[in-house]
Amino acid sequence: MDANEFVGGIADFIHGVFNYMNHNSDAVAFIILAALAILAAIHVVTSKEIMHSAFYLAFVFVCVAATYYFLNAEFIGAVQVVVYVGAITILYAFSIMLTRRTIKEGGEEDE
Repeated sequence: MDANEFVGGIADFIHGVFNYMNHNSDAVAFIILAALAILAAIHVVTSKEIMHSAFYLAFVFVCVAATYYFLNAEFIGAVQVVVYVGAITILYAFSIMLTRRTIKEGGEEDE
């Protein structure tokens, strides 16, 4: 295999990928949406700031609602946004903000 065949094979592969993306744009958008939802879900459980976790959770709920739109279930997607993003996540955010958090001074430690 010489360099021309290798470059030609890479060019054919890239052409095939772009051809697939042109004919299956819904699948590509779903894959991107699923990847974003998975990354946000990982941030929900690994974030050190609890408010950031709540907002990542809201983003996961929005991604799930968008997935319902891909499945032609627009009503369920709208209910997902209204109930989970609009009510449950905001309830979490308010309960987090209203909960008092003690702030330690300098080098004090609890015993």
